[in-house]
Amino acid sequence: MVKAVRVHEYGGPDKLRYEDIEIGEPGPGEAYVRHTAIGLNFADLHNREGRYPLPSLPHVLGGEAAGVVTKIGPDVTDVKVGDRVAYAAGGPNFPPGSYAEARLFDASRLVILPDEIDDITAAAMIVKGLTAQYLLKSVYPVGPGQTILLHAAAGGVGQIMSQWAAHLGARVIGVVSSEAKAEQARQNGCHHVLIGSQEDVAARVRQLTGGEGVPVVFDSVGKDTFETSLKSLRPRGTLVSFGTASGPVPLFDLFLLNKMGSLTITSAAFAWFFRSRPELLSRAADLFDVVLRGVVKVPVNRTFPLADAAEAHRAIEQRQTHGASVLIP
Repeated sequence: MVKAVRVHEYGGPDKLRYEDIEIGEPGPGEAYVRHTAIGLNFADLHNREGRYPLPSLPHVLGGEAAGVVTKIGPDVTDVKVGDRVAYAAGGPNFPPGSYAEARLFDASRLVILPDEIDDITAAAMIVKGLTAQYLLKSVYPVGPGQTILLHAAAGGVGQIMSQWAAHLGARVIGVVSSEAKAEQARQNGCHHVLIGSQEDVAARVRQLTGGEGVPVVFDSVGKDTFETSLKSLRPRGTLVSFGTASGPVPLFDLFLLNKMGSLTITSAAFAWFFRSRPELLSRAADLFDVVLRGVVKVPVNRTFPLADAAEAHRAIEQRQTHGASVLIP
């Protein structure tokens, strides 16, 4: 038996249950991973609420963790007992389940960690860093001379993306919710920082780009920023939607994209960019490279005991966190 945090019914933080579960022995292709640190993501709240439904109830929450392989099942060749690893859950074949002292996981989806990256940093960055990687390198390749708009620039993904995009030569306009978060965004590579609640973001973007608008907006907020994001784009610009922190985007007449400048919208989901082990390892190697070289720093704002997962969720909902937060089993 191991301790885990599960939901038996959808709802608020009060629906989280810290309890004993049985996880069994690893089967063919599986590894038993003893967790040392567990990443917190906004998607965990969506799973808890039922906006992103879980495969079944009750179910353990959590999409990323770091730990040690303590057992392996038959036919496992990608990892061995004693390896320090991290993983990102995502998609129907790799469901949530990291809010636990240990879990069974497909060994082919485990990434062996470099010695120089500690477990807390690894747990804080594996989902967020890989998300930044596929957004900046594949969904909309960012490079020198471009100006990009990034919502939630002081969040876990936002802090990594702003540093990485600046390193790639882009000018980064970050949007945050408070002056305190604005300072964080500046420290993490944003050249201009806008406080969304205090100014007309689209108008300021036009001002900063000579009236043209930006070629790409990265938006993880959803409902509250959707219209602003579209208004911030230049003709033939692209809105990359990769989250709905404020709620789902509203129903939209597709032909309006034509009238606004032949714009493009894409919804970029994590699972579709990690469909094979070679792709996973290639993207992870790119992430590890920028972290090891100090190009991207992964600040961990807060740690919470696993038993206090409900408190952690409340802190995220009340915007008391910035950057990454981690659960410790």
